[in-house]
Amino acid sequence: MKILIVNTSDSSGGAARAAYRLYQALDAQADVEVAVLVQKKNSDDYKVLAPPSKWDKLGALLHPTIDQLLTRWYKHKTRTLFSPAWISNGKILKLIKRYDPDIVHLHWINGGMLKIEDLAKIDKPLVWSLHDMWAFTGGCHYDEGCAGYTRQCGHCKVLGSTKTNDLSRKIYKRKEKTYSNIPNLTMIGLSRWIMQCSQNSTLLGSRKHLNLPNPIDTTFYKPFAKKEARELWNLPQDKKLILFGAMNATGDKRKGFKELSDALHHIKSDEIELIVFGSSKPRNPPKFGFTTHYVGQLYDDVSLVTLYSAADVMVVPSLQENLSNAIMESLSCGTPVVAFDIGGNGDMIEHQLNGYLAKPFEAKDLARGIEWVLEYEEHDSLCRHAREKVVREFDSRVVARKYIELYRECLRG
Repeated sequence: MKILIVNTSDSSGGAARAAYRLYQALDAQADVEVAVLVQKKNSDDYKVLAPPSKWDKLGALLHPTIDQLLTRWYKHKTRTLFSPAWISNGKILKLIKRYDPDIVHLHWINGGMLKIEDLAKIDKPLVWSLHDMWAFTGGCHYDEGCAGYTRQCGHCKVLGSTKTNDLSRKIYKRKEKTYSNIPNLTMIGLSRWIMQCSQNSTLLGSRKHLNLPNPIDTTFYKPFAKKEARELWNLPQDKKLILFGAMNATGDKRKGFKELSDALHHIKSDEIELIVFGSSKPRNPPKFGFTTHYVGQLYDDVSLVTLYSAADVMVVPSLQENLSNAIMESLSCGTPVVAFDIGGNGDMIEHQLNGYLAKPFEAKDLARGIEWVLEYEEHDSLCRHAREKVVREFDSRVVARKYIELYRECLRG
């Protein structure tokens, strides 16, 4: 069985990391031949395919900006990513045809990699993993709670539009026409939440849906000795450490740094310090009354493993979240997680067993959860349950077997 995983990049962003992990999990199976097709290749993995010429590489850099041009008419657009998908890399369809897979497994295909109409030109069964909401919306990657995808979009909240026939409605119509010409399409909800959203959408509600998660290599993402981890990061041994991090951790409103800040102002203690990764120290950093360590962007898994292991609790205060890599990685390293009870967080966090699910967007309850984890007398049991949850349900070997069975069903169907 020959599988081609398609994602814009092989390493940049959460979807890229998840797609690459699935490729690695499948590649370890004897009965699967698998490769990854990307627009922008960063690794030297020979099984990662990409358009080879210098012009193609230049295009990979320019396409994301060009694809955003249509959104510039909307002066009141929010900072949430919106992808019109009106341009594409012309080599991608040719490379798919040349590889000739049995199944094409789509992941995050934006940034000018594929335009919507290209999908109907792929004459193979399609499996599509939902890393965000874009596949079933009129262009936004997260809908900011408007649920326009249940009524054909228009009046787009993300675009700041008051018109019915706006860009979101036009993109919706393009998707509607294209999807009607795709006979074999299976949608994968990485979380139960995103699957339910897709099932409720007018674009994809009639398609087959399955809930299958991202995999993680639990033989690599595993607990590292806390004392040594703190020594590596030059962190204090006598403090309780709170960890927060994401891509653009302090700049992306959806990641919840403001909510975390509000929560931390409710915590009064001389025993805690905060670690922030994914962002450098801001020009005017908030003052919480305790030390904050800004460690910047992390580019390798070893750094992540040691940093998760150095912390006593990880906080993921996102306002919308699918299946967070950070939550899964932290739990796999044996560090409990506190997050709002939204999106796919409940798929991984079991309340007061391996972490704490706070009432959505209530800073006081987020603070209560952080304190509960830090002060819980049987903290070691939280850490043990965190690790056991991931090994049982998200380990690479467990998840790979489920995907292989799905691919077989698609071919039979």
